[in-house]
Amino acid sequence: MSKERKGERVAAKTNSEKKSFREQMGALKNLPKFFRLIWETSKGMTIGNILLRLVKASLPLAMLYIGKLIIDEVILQIDVTGARNLSYLWILVALELGLAILSDIINRGITLLDSLLGDLFSNRTSITLIEHAATLDLAQFEDATFYDKLERARRQTVTRVVLMSQVLSQLQDIVTIGFLAVGLITFNPWLILILLIAVIPSFLGETYFNERSYSLSRSWTPERRELDYLRYIGASDETAKEVKTFNLSGFLSGRFKELSDKYYNLNKSITLKRAVWGSILSSLGALAYYGAYVFILFQTVAGIITVGTLTFLAGSFNSMRGLLQGIMTRFSQIAESALYLQDLFDFLELKPQITPPVNPLSIPRPIKYGFTFENVGFKYHNSERWAVRNLSFHLKAGEKLALVGENGAGKTTLVKLLARLYEPTEGRILLDGIDLRDYNLDDLRHQVGIIFQDYVRFQMTASDNIAIGQISNISDKERIQGSAQKSLADLVIQRLPDKYDQVLGKRFNNGVDLSGGEWQKVALARAYMRDAQLLILDEPTSALDARAEHEVFLRFSELIEGRTAVLISHRFSTVRMADRILFLEQGQLKELGSHEELLAKNGKYAELFLLQAQGYL
Repeated sequence: MSKERKGERVAAKTNSEKKSFREQMGALKNLPKFFRLIWETSKGMTIGNILLRLVKASLPLAMLYIGKLIIDEVILQIDVTGARNLSYLWILVALELGLAILSDIINRGITLLDSLLGDLFSNRTSITLIEHAATLDLAQFEDATFYDKLERARRQTVTRVVLMSQVLSQLQDIVTIGFLAVGLITFNPWLILILLIAVIPSFLGETYFNERSYSLSRSWTPERRELDYLRYIGASDETAKEVKTFNLSGFLSGRFKELSDKYYNLNKSITLKRAVWGSILSSLGALAYYGAYVFILFQTVAGIITVGTLTFLAGSFNSMRGLLQGIMTRFSQIAESALYLQDLFDFLELKPQITPPVNPLSIPRPIKYGFTFENVGFKYHNSERWAVRNLSFHLKAGEKLALVGENGAGKTTLVKLLARLYEPTEGRILLDGIDLRDYNLDDLRHQVGIIFQDYVRFQMTASDNIAIGQISNISDKERIQGSAQKSLADLVIQRLPDKYDQVLGKRFNNGVDLSGGEWQKVALARAYMRDAQLLILDEPTSALDARAEHEVFLRFSELIEGRTAVLISHRFSTVRMADRILFLEQGQLKELGSHEELLAKNGKYAELFLLQAQGYL
């Protein structure tokens, strides 16, 4: 794609996601929901924060008025010819000092509550995000659009904490302006009009550029995710070998530079325009302010108002100008933040497509008949190709079924359908003659133990890594150690410095990394942790050699006697131990039978078995 076409694509994407002023204002509807979450986080801190800000809002007017009285009293004492009585003056100074100290104490209290409440809110929303993500479907996580929503929502758990302080500061400043406005109106109502003329242009400019900043940030979510990914793989212990071996640093840094420079240039354009127009509009505000200041000076020289009143009016006008400008600027920032906040609420409103029935059935204990696939088909989101199609077979209770087929044949998709991680696009799956969708979803997941080829290597202790298989038994050390013995992981763990308390992986201090085969034994122990009726092993032993894998599967077959199991392996010497073998080709059932039966058919399974066997001769 040419640079021109790329530029057109970026510009079109940015323009398509611009938010109008009306949409920005509409985003403020998120604030009540936002503060409801804050209120639920800590009612006491929220009330305390608001009360302190209300007291703080009244102090500027009081201090300005006392300052006026002090100046007028000083001028009065200067004109006194005889003995001066300064007691009233010192009372005024003491009052101003007391208010200054009180203001500082209140500021520190507000900062403290903002910090504590912000941390609690960030923790709460992070937990909510984790818990909600767990309710969503696996298929949703495999969709790029969903990941963009997740990434934007994840950012809000920490970056939106400042919004709370902004809104509360906004309310505080509005109350302060209310007090100051009373003083200005008392002396001259026209000063309020001049004040508005001074700040409105700046406000409109900030709103305009905030909208464009938001549009750019939102439209570049996929690219920013790619930048984060490039930053990670360019400096990670998991990718260091490949980066060095294939000399990828230049490629990765070049790709990062290309994307980051493109974003920088787009953002630079907005920032420069913002700086120029901001300076022009601020200058207009300054001219309006000094016009009002000259007017007040003329009144003072003419003897219409006192010098103390001059300082009071000038101070009030200047304070109100600063507060109003801050309110206008902050209002745009709040509107922008509310737009970003929508990303969090949008994610939390996502619903899973796989939902439990109104009156769910419990999984039969024990399973008597087994699982039946009836003309099952499945294709992934935004894909026209069927991952599996027209699958019809019966997995008997207590049977060990091996799935065989070339890469992309649909083996992993099939087991995910069996565990109801996916919902069939067509057809249905029955358990003991009843549609799988009629059963309690949590109960079904509890009765299925599954270890995938791409199992997660959790940077946790060895004990926790195993307990993940049945997290409710994380404190059952005997069960954890028993599971490790069954998978032969105990031989690995006993060699570790801290045994079961040893942190695995190199991400944290004192962590110890394992070899691929050692990690797989730890992952297999998770399957033994779960007292499930159906166990699925999706090539979790691929890092083991043929003999080790054969021993693991042989041990597995002995330990799960009486339970249903599905095994996936590319090694035919291993899958021949299964009761039956299901051969998949391009998502469709090609052959089904025992090892001997499939060899006798002399079909595709026999061809591949003999081809693989020749490799060992």
